[in-house]
Amino acid sequence: MILEANTENINKAAEAIKSGEIIAFPTETVYGLGADGLNPTAVAKIFEAKNRPSFNPLILHIASAENLYELVDIKSRDVEKLIAAFWPGPLTLVLPKKEIVPDIVTAGNPTVAVRMPKHPVALDLIKASQTPIAAPSANTFGFLSPTTAAHVEKQLGDKVNIILDGGKSDIGVESTIIEITEKEIYLLRPGGIAIEQIEKICNTEIVFKQTDSNNPNAPGQLLQHYAPKVPIKFLSEINETDIKNKKLACLFFKANNTNLKFKRIEILSPSGNFHEAAANLFHHLHLLEVLDIDLILVEPVEEKGLGIAIMDRLRKATNRYR
Repeated sequence: MILEANTENINKAAEAIKSGEIIAFPTETVYGLGADGLNPTAVAKIFEAKNRPSFNPLILHIASAENLYELVDIKSRDVEKLIAAFWPGPLTLVLPKKEIVPDIVTAGNPTVAVRMPKHPVALDLIKASQTPIAAPSANTFGFLSPTTAAHVEKQLGDKVNIILDGGKSDIGVESTIIEITEKEIYLLRPGGIAIEQIEKICNTEIVFKQTDSNNPNAPGQLLQHYAPKVPIKFLSEINETDIKNKKLACLFFKANNTNLKFKRIEILSPSGNFHEAAANLFHHLHLLEVLDIDLILVEPVEEKGLGIAIMDRLRKATNRYR
């Protein structure tokens, strides 16, 4: 059930969290499917509702930077710099976990992913719940992430009783995830904070860390993910056989630059703005996947700033149909 995210309904959702239930709520990145992050039985309901593999860790969401110290051991000065620069916001930190964090949250890894969201509804919900909230995206595992309450209802409406409606997510792609060790900072997933911004704050090069897709230490690292229910391919990779006698839709970055005939076209950002493009990415793909079409074509974007996160999502979506 979709509920307006007012104080009464936020408190109702918080009571559900305290009772070990799952609820869906808005964040600035995408909508999350949340449970009490310190209650293993409640967290298990997230995996069941999403059909999510148990080896794929979750992110703990907190309402105050001080809460981080209850969950992790910090051995790097860079943590304080990053918190000051980017929290609340779309940056997730992977750090050595304390014993209080259940193994089901981390998939048995010795580290845990934590972030402080910027959305006021998310923060109010966490405060009212009086616990860190474990939450992946509120969708069926492997498919498009939700950026509206309606997207959640479309995929999980029969599995979650409360969906707090906080409007469309501003950023539209998941958080950037970095792992911080005593010696290095690693990029695990590009997202809502550009990697160049992080490098500037820490005054160091951030290294992309290839991880075992069967044993990831943070979400969003599988090779196939974020996919619409209709096959999707890059415009730059198609041949005549791919499109012959096919009903096509296309997702362009700025404008239609082809002579192909499409049943529907969506533009990520007419002005070429990466922030606008990221905010529209999943939203537009949700619009296209429900049409009577055979194939979604998508235009690649330049890989700089948020373009890196956009291309990460599109590559993983197209990988599903290779």
